[in-house]
Amino acid sequence: MGFLTPNIIETAVNTGLIYGCVALSLFISFTILNICDLSTDGCYILGAAVGVSVTIAGHPILAIFAGMAAGVCSGFVTAFLQTRLRVPDILAGIVVNTGLYTINLMVMGLRTNLNIVGTDTVFSMFESLNDSAFWQGWSDTILLLMIVAALCLFIYWFLTTRLGLSIRATGDSAPMVRASSINPAFTITVGLCLSNSFTGLAGCLIGQYTKTAEINQGTGMVTIALASLIIGQMIFGRGPMMVRIIGTVVGSVLYRFIIAIALRLNVPTQAFRLVSAVIVAIAIAAPAIRDFVRFSIRKRSVMRVHRAERKGGETHA
Repeated sequence: MGFLTPNIIETAVNTGLIYGCVALSLFISFTILNICDLSTDGCYILGAAVGVSVTIAGHPILAIFAGMAAGVCSGFVTAFLQTRLRVPDILAGIVVNTGLYTINLMVMGLRTNLNIVGTDTVFSMFESLNDSAFWQGWSDTILLLMIVAALCLFIYWFLTTRLGLSIRATGDSAPMVRASSINPAFTITVGLCLSNSFTGLAGCLIGQYTKTAEINQGTGMVTIALASLIIGQMIFGRGPMMVRIIGTVVGSVLYRFIIAIALRLNVPTQAFRLVSAVIVAIAIAAPAIRDFVRFSIRKRSVMRVHRAERKGGETHA
């Protein structure tokens, strides 16, 4: 048996693509708007709870849009607290995340989990389009690639529109935007609603992919998304917008491969949060470590040249 079997690779890619939607959410809120939105965990479960509930009712495709709409509502409340009630962004996210715990329980009928085994999902419907062995094995991956590619293209297009450019400017300098007769409260609201819709989409997709929604399923999602975002930035750098967007998704997939390797190394699942924290710490510290290594190499090179010059001077004397 290989270290990473095709099944493990497929699962890592699929979950990485789904988590990539959350990473894209943080790309908008954290990277573009410069807002730390800590409501991501609760919004992720909200999308899963709403999506699974609608799927149980027999509408798996409608569930996708319902999950995104639920994310929009979560983002609106978070933005309202920040822009209208002047609550700091970190506290606003914590407040919304705390309130969503009870709301998610209510959506799931006051149960801690919902199961949709035996119910049609977008994945089973897409799989039924072809009977070939390749399609049956990789249809989930193909569908997720199509969804994530559509999201990346949409984000790239949206950020080049007048509204998208205003959102980007708000993240750079809200006072400058206000001086340009643009309402930063509006741009922040639109940005957070959009970003949280991607989180709701991810929750709905994971609910249909795993055929379950569990109340604690989103715990640590902010850390996972942040790790994916930073890994992508570390690899692709701060290049053109499309490169940064694609890098975010690639970082999410790479993160899942790191977790898959940890699983194969028999790292206990209880330690995954520690693994995530270490990944984030390494990714954040990577530029500083790289600069330190370059400085050390340059310093040794200069000292070597000085020693050679000194030795040559002594020999000449």
